[in-house]
Order: sequence, then structure tokens, then C-alpha cells
Amino acid sequence: MKILIVGASGATGKFLVDELLSANKEIKIIVRPTANIPDTWLYNEQLHIIRGNISEMKVDEMTEIISDCNAFASCLGHNLTLKGVFGKPQKLVTDAVQLICEAISRKNPEKAVKFVLMNTVGNQNRDIKEQVSIAHKIVIAMVRFFIPPQADNEKAADFLRLMVGQNHPKIEWVVIRPDSLINEYSVTDYRLHPSPISSAIFNPGETSRINVAHFMAQLIMDDDLWGKWKGQMPVIYNK
Repeated sequence: MKILIVGASGATGKFLVDELLSANKEIKIIVRPTANIPDTWLYNEQLHIIRGNISEMKVDEMTEIISDCNAFASCLGHNLTLKGVFGKPQKLVTDAVQLICEAISRKNPEKAVKFVLMNTVGNQNRDIKEQVSIAHKIVIAMVRFFIPPQADNEKAADFLRLMVGQNHPKIEWVVIRPDSLINEYSVTDYRLHPSPISSAIFNPGETSRINVAHFMAQLIMDDDLWGKWKGQMPVIYNK
């Protein structure tokens, strides 16, 4: 198995790379030319580093990159700066998901590949009509209008839900929704739920980035776990 990770230089992506390297998996990562990555990655033969801006890549280039990959993970997100939140590309995550899926379709693998997308608990799973309060809907609508990354996360998940869907012959997916992200440096117990168990706006929980990375890695490596959550949008909380 060879795994492509985008967003690998981010706070969660680095944990995911380390989780998979520790399991002796072969990995390709796409990182910005200016991204800071651990020095140890540079000398790891299991890791192939591709420097480039994914927002500028075309489908032919991506098809070549993924030619030997059979699992995919996105930890892409917007930097929490004025430029990162309000600057271009405002559809960074959506465009990357669509690009990779188009490349997978062109590659036409013999069996379906896995695609794991890190998202946000502020995004509802409309496949199962999650119930939220009117106040929650109003706040999310305001966030969606004023803060572009919210809309980007929603559109990225919707691309997998609606365009790829549940019965695609070549692509299977899971969208992971953490609650308020915190930094911890070892994996702890965590809980998984099909839907939020509390309001992400008015009563948020916590999820450590390393736990998100651990769950993503386990989904990629464990076919039984994958079968349980395939085509769903599980919410992950620290226990």
C-alpha cells in the first residue's frame, strides 16, 4: 500500500505522516515549496516528498503523482491568518479533493481506493439529516458567509457525498469531523459517533490533533474499521 497525503506539513498532517511511517507504510506527500517539515523526513526512504502548490496542479500532473497510490488522505486547511482565511485560494480543500478524485478516475484502479478527508464538526452530514437548533443554524450561516474556510469544508465534503456518492466503483471515502482541536503529543482514548453528541457552537467538545491522525491512519490500515465507517462522516471526541 502506498498512501498520498496532502496537507502533510500541517499540525495534524505531521502526526498522520508519523503514524503511518511508524507502521512501515510507504507515503507520498505534497507540500508547499516553503513548507517546514521535520529533518528526519528528508532521509526516510519510505517517504517521497513532492514540493509544489496543489492549487496550481493540473489533473494530468496529479494522475502521474498518484499512479502507484491506493489510499489518500487530506489534512488540508486554511492558515489562521488574514491571508489564509480571506485570501486565495478560497476553495483550497474542495479543489484538491476534486482534483485527486478526477485523477483517480483517470487512473481507473482495479479496485476501489480509500479517501480520508479531515473536515469539521461544524459541517452537518446531510445524508442523515442531523438535527440542530435554529440558533445553531443562524450562527453557522453567518460563519459560512463571513469566513470562507467554513464553506470550503462544506463543499469538499459535499463533493464526496454527492458527486462520488456511496456506490462509486473506484473511490470509497470517510469524512472525519473533529470538534475543537487541541494539541497533545500522545494518543489518548477517544470516542467516535455518527453525529455530534453536543452543539459545536454552544457546547463544544475537544479533539486532539494526534487522535485525529491516529483515527485516520487506522482507517487506512484496518479494513474492518473502514467497513464500519465507509461513506459516513464520523465525529471524533477525546474521551
